[in-house]
Amino acid sequence: MSPSPTSQSMHHHKTLAATQGAIPVALVTVSDTRTEATDANKHYLETALQAAGHRLSDYRLIKDEADQVTAVLDELSAGEARIILFNGGTGISRRDTTIDVLNAKLEKHLPGFGELFRMVSYEQIGSAALFSRATAGAYRGKVIISIPGSPAAVQLAWEKLIAPELQHLAWEVAR
Repeated sequence: MSPSPTSQSMHHHKTLAATQGAIPVALVTVSDTRTEATDANKHYLETALQAAGHRLSDYRLIKDEADQVTAVLDELSAGEARIILFNGGTGISRRDTTIDVLNAKLEKHLPGFGELFRMVSYEQIGSAALFSRATAGAYRGKVIISIPGSPAAVQLAWEKLIAPELQHLAWEVAR
């Protein structure tokens, strides 16, 4: 059985995307309690990016305040990073504003990212996955991804969704 035209096209796109080399990725940790020294997500993602042949081009640690989320999004979207990855601030508490700010700013939404994240998260944590408001989309020619801040969620999102599509996402948003 030959591959469908859709899978042939996707394979072709991924082949082209693989030629772009290392992708610069900016990381934003949204937390009221972490410090750079205690930010396990930064340490994990920096190592994972390097292992995948990419690099951490910028890092910010901010409070979950709408003005800080807006400012860092605008600043990093003007920089070299092609992917900006937020972690934290995706829940439903009053302090969780990250998703609200990002969703208002995104020029194109990728609803499948949040749907898939909740699906793979459900396999690990059950119905508590419904609390996640993980999202992704495009803003000013960059891919913006926002995931929960728990280390298990960061690892899950990286391994199952982000790492396999990182080059493809960076390629698609720039073409």
